Amino acid sequence: MAGFMNLEIKIVNPLEHESWDKYVLGFKEHTFFHSSGWIKVLKETYGYQPLVFCVNNKERVAAIFPLMQVNSILTGRRGVSLPFSDFCASIFLDEDVASAAMKKLLDFGSQQKWKYIELRGNLISVEKHSSYTSYYHHEVNLDDEPELVFKNFRNSTKRNIKKSISEGVTVHVSASFDAIKQFYVLNCITRRRHGLPPQPFRLFKNIYEHIVLKENGFVVTAEWNGKVIGASVYLHFGDKAVYKYGASDHSCQHLRANNLIMWEAIKWYCKNGYKAFSFGRTDVDHEGLLQFKRGWGAREEEVPYYRFDPRSGKALIKGAHNGSLFTKYSSKLPIAALRTFGELMYRHVG
Repeated sequence: MAGFMNLEIKIVNPLEHESWDKYVLGFKEHTFFHSSGWIKVLKETYGYQPLVFCVNNKERVAAIFPLMQVNSILTGRRGVSLPFSDFCASIFLDEDVASAAMKKLLDFGSQQKWKYIELRGNLISVEKHSSYTSYYHHEVNLDDEPELVFKNFRNSTKRNIKKSISEGVTVHVSASFDAIKQFYVLNCITRRRHGLPPQPFRLFKNIYEHIVLKENGFVVTAEWNGKVIGASVYLHFGDKAVYKYGASDHSCQHLRANNLIMWEAIKWYCKNGYKAFSFGRTDVDHEGLLQFKRGWGAREEEVPYYRFDPRSGKALIKGAHNGSLFTKYSSKLPIAALRTFGELMYRHVG
């Protein structure tokens, strides 16, 4: 703990910090979810308050600890890093920095009367604790030559891509608001099929305004016989990209449009100099989605989520997933009702 006394810890709002993205990009562990654009989307969509803990050591940024405060009369007040983000690990240079920041965070959470603090991703100072829950994460290293990436795909994935092309499916990369709207129509249908209400449309409107228009994201759509049958939203920051949202027409599943959409996005990122492509998080028991993501030659790793009681500092433990608040009746409701339900409820579950 030799450097402990030299650490300066302060809480900043990255949306009021002109150099925030530059600071984050200075750490190789950065992800899209650390970016100011994503934080702005969450704040404007759900009203969450950014409270990012920054640690300076001799005028150098030694740690970035992203956090947002969720206030809910239904689910309680808490700090989350970050809501609706697949992973957003705190970034530290060493154990001393991590320990100092964790102590500050727990003290702050206790003062704010937070129900718990949730940290999404590995963190030096909490490795000795058991995780609250965990997910799988898949990531592919990219290359300037897309065909070198293609060679690592599972044979079935390659066949599905070729089948989609042979069936006449066409794909388009777009940064237009029309593409966002096309995605959202399919998203509402897909979410209902899975027993979930769609996210508020304003989420995707904010993604368009604060991310897509800033050239940090796009939509890939698939068409067949003049009809949009699939669409996915991709986001990027620095030299890393992430597949965040996907939707499709289930009646056209045999055309394997989702495979062609993913391949089109991967090709785009290869040709534009990106180094890593993330498939996002996956529930550990979602075997179908796991098989899909494993087909792309991706590295698989476990992403732990930790929860701490800020008063005692102890890690909270949970067994199996709690399940969704939504799924029991959602698949039986009309889409208009589901959209209203989503508008009202999503901000409480971040």
